[in-house]
Amino acid sequence: MNIKIKNKYINIPIIQGAMAIGMSNKSLVAAVANRAGIGTLSMVNPGYAQEDFMKNPFEANKRAFIEDLKFAREKSNGRGLILTNLMHVVERFNEYLEFLNSTDVDGVVVGAGLPLELPKYISEEKIIGPIVSSERALKIIMKKWVKYKRKPDLIILEGPKAGGHLGFKREDLKINILDELKKIIKLSEEIPVFVGGGFGSPQAMKKALKMGASGVQIGTGFLFTEESGMPKSTKEKLLKEINNGNLKNVILESPVGLLARGIENKLVKRMKSEKIPPKRCISCIKTCKRKDTNYCISEALINAVKGDIDNGLFFAGTDVENIEKVRSVDDYIDWLLEEK
Repeated sequence: MNIKIKNKYINIPIIQGAMAIGMSNKSLVAAVANRAGIGTLSMVNPGYAQEDFMKNPFEANKRAFIEDLKFAREKSNGRGLILTNLMHVVERFNEYLEFLNSTDVDGVVVGAGLPLELPKYISEEKIIGPIVSSERALKIIMKKWVKYKRKPDLIILEGPKAGGHLGFKREDLKINILDELKKIIKLSEEIPVFVGGGFGSPQAMKKALKMGASGVQIGTGFLFTEESGMPKSTKEKLLKEINNGNLKNVILESPVGLLARGIENKLVKRMKSEKIPPKRCISCIKTCKRKDTNYCISEALINAVKGDIDNGLFFAGTDVENIEKVRSVDDYIDWLLEEK
């Protein structure tokens, strides 16, 4: 199978979704790209482990991204594609785009908002694409991009079953994303369309492909592979607690100003009734109401990648309820592609 994206090709119909902070790390991205899929580095605070991160997160993030991209390039052996995901709501959004355009990343996808001026900052040599939740959002983006004489090189449709931030209101969470997929495919014409949110199994992936999707985006399934940034002991403990019914997959409120989907641990329960003030604010999100927010999303996500089950924020989609064990990226992809 060859899927053409701009002037490049992938051989499996899979995008590994970006997961912040540090979850879609360089090893995970390299492993997926090495299988000739699309690996996606998150541009949301990749420099969290740099010594100067708290003092100068912008420079720390850029430095870490370059290091991660170099590693992923070398370990993927020239196979697949390496993209990065930048949230539209981050501070210094345009400056991050200018930086990314100066790197050799294959392309940039943007979610958590409408990237109306993305083509202004990313050259025509690179792949660009929006992450959308509806045909309506895609129409707005494509209409705006006409003045740049650009169209998306790929489109990612993300449904309400996905982990992390969602582009839905509560009353829209029961939407049938496959119905929206039909509309997106019709609107996109020849542009490759990938659909995410509950497609991390062979059956779900084949259903999406049968309906005309070029492929699927999977985050949660890759989160629980050996290569992802979460400590293996944490992965195993979370799966055990979920499978035993002690932890649930829920919709939660994010300081970003969007609904999100994740695991209902002690932190998620606490933040429903009390404020957890940040130890130090690095002004990472434009839409965060810093004085009123009940927790710091950066601190919570960093706690998660460090393996703190009680105080970390663990984004995960509904697929987490069907994951039985931690496996390698190769084993997981082999399972996804198996014939039945």
